[in-house]
Amino acid sequence: MDKYDIKVAYKTLYAPSAQDFALVDVPELHYLAIDGHGDPNTSSEYTDALEALYPVAYALKFESKKTLGRDFVVGPLEGLWRADDMTAFTRREKSAWDWTMMISQPDWITADMVAHAIDTVASKKRMPPVNRLRFLTLVEGTSVQILHRGSYDDEAPTLDRLHEEFMPAHGLTFAGDHHEIYLSDPRRTAPEKLKTVLRQPVRPA
Repeated sequence: MDKYDIKVAYKTLYAPSAQDFALVDVPELHYLAIDGHGDPNTSSEYTDALEALYPVAYALKFESKKTLGRDFVVGPLEGLWRADDMTAFTRREKSAWDWTMMISQPDWITADMVAHAIDTVASKKRMPPVNRLRFLTLVEGTSVQILHRGSYDDEAPTLDRLHEEFMPAHGLTFAGDHHEIYLSDPRRTAPEKLKTVLRQPVRPA
């Protein structure tokens, strides 16, 4: 059977240029998601969130293949980041960040399938954060994005250029959460070789 891969189906959204900011139109997409707060480097809440996400994501993949005959590649980890003061991102004030960590789902995955997968995982392994998972539909629309190569902590200059130069120069303002797509596994990739899509939904200022 053909295996769906969101990175192939939406190549423009998952393989942007690292040279220049690009405007893209992001359609309605669906995610398995979990919310939290605080520094992802030190927060046990963040670690627990990832440990809840992946078992359910794979449970959905296996159930889809078994019952629907439709297989898919589990998508990369993605994150929505927000703060009361957006300069918290350029200042890397991580303790002020709220986040939603998520993994994309094919459009045939439903909220009922997500609920069933959560129940299945919860019945096999005691993982309290599993019950905080939710099915999220996201419509970002017009967005600016770029590929960042390097450490997560080195994103600040790029974000500063986006917020203080590109967006004002094009008459744009914020229209949603800062969105990151992690194309590399930080456990197996040197910090300087990490690839991360940085995306910001925008609207006319």
